[in-house]
Amino acid sequence: MDTITIKAEGISVSVDLAVGHLADMVIDRDGRQLKPLHRAPWVGEPRATLPQDLPEGTVHLSGDFLCAPFSRSDVEAAPLHGWPANSAWDVVDSKATVDGWRAVFRLQRKVMGASVDKILTLRDDHPFLYQEHVFTGGSGAISVAHHPMTSMKDGGRLAFSPKRFAETPADPLEPDPSRGRFRLAYPARSADLAHFPAKDGGTMDLADYRMDQKREDFITLVEADHGGPGWTALARHAEADLVLVLKNPAELPITMLWVSNGGRDYAPWNGRHIGVLGIEDGRTAVGHAASIGDNWLKREGVATAFALGEGRDVSFRHVIGAVPLSGGEPPRELTMADGRMRLAAGGSKWEVAFDSDFLRIGRPVAG
Repeated sequence: MDTITIKAEGISVSVDLAVGHLADMVIDRDGRQLKPLHRAPWVGEPRATLPQDLPEGTVHLSGDFLCAPFSRSDVEAAPLHGWPANSAWDVVDSKATVDGWRAVFRLQRKVMGASVDKILTLRDDHPFLYQEHVFTGGSGAISVAHHPMTSMKDGGRLAFSPKRFAETPADPLEPDPSRGRFRLAYPARSADLAHFPAKDGGTMDLADYRMDQKREDFITLVEADHGGPGWTALARHAEADLVLVLKNPAELPITMLWVSNGGRDYAPWNGRHIGVLGIEDGRTAVGHAASIGDNWLKREGVATAFALGEGRDVSFRHVIGAVPLSGGEPPRELTMADGRMRLAAGGSKWEVAFDSDFLRIGRPVAG
């Protein structure tokens, strides 16, 4: 695997240049080594042992990657999640800065005629990766999403920035019981994330990741208008840490949760993709054509694509990180200001170094 690793004090990130996936992320903090990102168990297995029609993005399935479009590429021909998730990236620049490291990568292919850059920034003693993607030129419109994945040995507990509601699509990911299983109701909707309709009646708590529930589920959370950053926090029980994923809701107004816990029985999954959670912040519906056409999110006033144009740049930012956590409860409050992130859970409060200007909260978004 052709990878490049960038480093700053207390953090390193490796990029798989064949597909642009984050192959690894290591955070050294309080005498511990945290690894918040997941790699599929088949990564590195001989290609001949995997299904021949498997997209390269699934062959290399790791960490986080850019989806453009998200899901089906049914406007411009490309594999699932588009060329940014399935084809090679070049290193344009990678060097130390006065306070960390900055690297720029460029997709070898174009998307809707646009060139695509990935800009990764690490800061000394910040337990976060700061990402920006920039589309230059092109025509038409493109849906986008990040696809960070984490995994757990013994489940975990989630918390979120305020959401308007959560909704499942019309059909589950694995409707055929001979191939897999699911637990949520499809379609269904609830403004109460602790009581979402379940497949067999009753409700499920979307904040509770349980290892005894073998399932493959997908659900979209729509951000509320709260004026702050959008965030997801996952307290991983066995790992005793807190995984944090942040966005600017004006850029990426939805968060899609992909629960993959032994819910697929066919290759290469084979029931071995266990304890995985995708936290997929996006500006998208499911599929490129749906995103740029009429869809249920647009009818709710939610943007599902960026408009591209000659001489125009479109960019969006995203943050992934982790900190040690004892007690297993995620924060109920998260704020950022003056170069710090402040977290509160129960009766305890703590803070960590954070670039509080990076997400550009409150600035107008084009497209």
